[in-house]
Amino acid sequence: MSQHFKRFANRIKSKEFREYLTSTHFWGPVANWGIPIAAMADMKKSPEIISPKMTGALCIYSALFMRFAWMVQPRNHLLFACHFANETCQIVQLGRYYTYKKQSKTEVVHA
Repeated sequence: MSQHFKRFANRIKSKEFREYLTSTHFWGPVANWGIPIAAMADMKKSPEIISPKMTGALCIYSALFMRFAWMVQPRNHLLFACHFANETCQIVQLGRYYTYKKQSKTEVVHA
């Protein structure tokens, strides 16, 4: 166990890791995590406030940036994870919106 800890500690102390922590390869995705975190928080709110156009745009945005994160060299796994999480949240939000709209229409028809 201590051997793994020493290896981990040495990795954190390395010049490469410090350079990574001060690069846009790290801080860009960290700042970008605000989008999926906001989408996760919005899942507790009413679906009537969901904008399907904006949610669709965010789906396209995240899909494009997932591809970018995968294709850029070196691969940016942190950015990929951020956009994968956002894509998932936005798809869930679209599902919530269309379920709400479908239920609203059936309630109007039966009323």
